[in-house]
Amino acid sequence: MRIVLVGPPGAGKGTQATLLAKTLSIPHVSTGDLFRANISQGTELGLAAKAIMDSGKLVPDEVTIGMAKDRLAEPDAADGFLLDGFPRNVAQAVALDGILAEWGIELDGVLDLEVPEDEVVRRIAGRRICRNDSAHIFHVEYNRPAVDDVCDVCQGELYQRGDDAEDKVRVRLEVYHTETEPIIAYYQKQGLVTTIPALGKVDEVTQRAIAALRENKATVDSE
Repeated sequence: MRIVLVGPPGAGKGTQATLLAKTLSIPHVSTGDLFRANISQGTELGLAAKAIMDSGKLVPDEVTIGMAKDRLAEPDAADGFLLDGFPRNVAQAVALDGILAEWGIELDGVLDLEVPEDEVVRRIAGRRICRNDSAHIFHVEYNRPAVDDVCDVCQGELYQRGDDAEDKVRVRLEVYHTETEPIIAYYQKQGLVTTIPALGKVDEVTQRAIAALRENKATVDSE
């Protein structure tokens, strides 16, 4: 299957992308991984992106699109992929359609993870990260440490990242609504979008997503 995953920050896209890709035996292609890989490998696109980011500017669409095209051309993506964080706007979605049309293939579905805005704020603003190891993540409501502000794993100090503060989260949501959410309407016109509630246990959301994707693909294939 060839899938685009979309949803607001805090919807659990990273977690669901990893689980869905494993279940469906397709590579998980995230924008963050694309940038890190290209920069660490010193590719032409990676060097261009690093220079732009170091100057404090946003990486232009054509650089991101170029990285995505190179990644999707790799052998492991020949039979399917799950895109997470790309396309980020309608221009990138149009470019992706062009790339796939050039290769004679199409998307099978676009999965939209739906989470109420207040829940997004609660999820992100409540996160606390360990200063010793950022992989140790807690939450003031959903995963409280045994001792407030102390990591259960290594006893390091827990803190709130600056961009996790409520006012910053609401700014990130505005950016999502303005830049990324319009791709949902774009793909709805192609009959590709399946929206599922992303509330509940992680495995429940995963099973809900898989069932929805397979149902949508069967519908599209029969038309």
